[in-house]
Amino acid sequence: MHELKVESSFSAAHHLLNYDGECENQHGHNWKVEVYAKGTELDKSNLLIDFKVLKKELNSVLDLLDHKDINTLDDFQNVSPSSEILSKYIYEKLKSKIPCISKVSVWETEKACASYYE
Repeated sequence: MHELKVESSFSAAHHLLNYDGECENQHGHNWKVEVYAKGTELDKSNLLIDFKVLKKELNSVLDLLDHKDINTLDDFQNVSPSSEILSKYIYEKLKSKIPCISKVSVWETEKACASYYE
């Protein structure tokens, strides 16, 4: 089994719904995102997937979130955009284009992250 990981980041504002505490107020993060791809089949160049392709697809998804108020985006209407939800959102967007995606981790601080995988 082979596993690859790429990292990127985005900055955005959000607030949590149905939450009692400071995070119910609008605030921002500089999120770091890690995307993992896993598989056994390599291509003729012995690559699972080209890092450039993986980074490009990840950044195209992150561009939808970067420097936005996430709560105002259509995909997050009446949804509390927690790191858990963001990791699932990014995973599903990528999985539809790159089937070997195995996990997405979203770090809202350097000591706290949420991951989504199936």
